[in-house]
Amino acid sequence: MTVVEQGTGPGVVPSIATLWASTDARAWNDALARYWAFVKEDNLELEKRLDKLDLDRLRQMNARQWYEFLRDEYFCWKYTQPNRYASTTKLLRAYEDNGSLGDLDGIRRRLLGLNSADVGTAMEAARAIRGLGPAGASGLLALMFPQYFGTVDQFVVKALRGVPGLPEAATLQCMKPASLTIANSVVLMGILRRKAAENNRVLGSKAWTPRKIDMVLWTYGRGPDCR
Repeated sequence: MTVVEQGTGPGVVPSIATLWASTDARAWNDALARYWAFVKEDNLELEKRLDKLDLDRLRQMNARQWYEFLRDEYFCWKYTQPNRYASTTKLLRAYEDNGSLGDLDGIRRRLLGLNSADVGTAMEAARAIRGLGPAGASGLLALMFPQYFGTVDQFVVKALRGVPGLPEAATLQCMKPASLTIANSVVLMGILRRKAAENNRVLGSKAWTPRKIDMVLWTYGRGPDCR
């Protein structure tokens, strides 16, 4: 996939700067559709299933089912590299090894009762799960509450640095993309929420969410060779 600064027509991918300023609904929908071209074939079924995650399913889980969901589905979704999956699930398995699945289930209950307006508290609640840093915590929130949260990770930071005129530009330059903080996450989530609201207003839509904005940014942050 070749990223160019300008242009229209089949096969042309606008730069993130061009897209960010665009009021063309088709351009944004095309950008969102490109997300799926970056998903590895082995992960496609899981991606599509979690993209439509039903909160009622999580509400009905017991402690073990919640643990198994995180181990077998969410961590697989978030940590696609085998070494990262192994290292993070090793931490998660401590809940089972130590007989503390009830503690983990307590986090599930807290997440389901979150105040979506309080990004910092929501991030801290999700990050309390062993094995999750800010990026992993935001990813879980994004799947559970896509209308309020998006995944904030190194790829989102890298993509946003290519958007001119953002009020948060200086803050973005100071972030360490591979080791984001909760404070960084609050800033990034604010950008995702603002852009989703702007797209809905400008494009005459109700479909744009912070999660969909992060999906678009993820493709730009990864670059053309990161399938």
